[in-house]
Amino acid sequence: MGNYNSILNLQRLVFERIEFDRKGFKNTQELKFELQAQIGLDENGIYKVTLVLNGTKQDEYDIVISLSGFFKFEGQVEDKMGQDLISKNAVAILMPYLRSEVTLLTAQPDTDSVVLPPFNINKMFGN
Repeated sequence: MGNYNSILNLQRLVFERIEFDRKGFKNTQELKFELQAQIGLDENGIYKVTLVLNGTKQDEYDIVISLSGFFKFEGQVEDKMGQDLISKNAVAILMPYLRSEVTLLTAQPDTDSVVLPPFNINKMFGN
């Protein structure tokens, strides 16, 4: 069997911000949200990839979730391949954690729990 380990390793993962602000009672409005990704590199070669979700369910609640993953490459990586791995794979690795937290956060009394759909990361952040 071959070695299928990724050269991109998640070092740690933290939720930096989790907010639920109740505005009213359960209603039939749909949760509208915006998702942003931010990528930074420190002097030790650690990439910090942050996903920020801002959501509003009109007249019911606002939510904000900020999740950061700290990634490192094992071995040498070409620039283009490294950028693709960070911008797409790192975001894809973080998405299940964000999706799970949205579900947990919206599972409040008198609120319908929200399950975010799967996202096409390539389409979201360009090819």
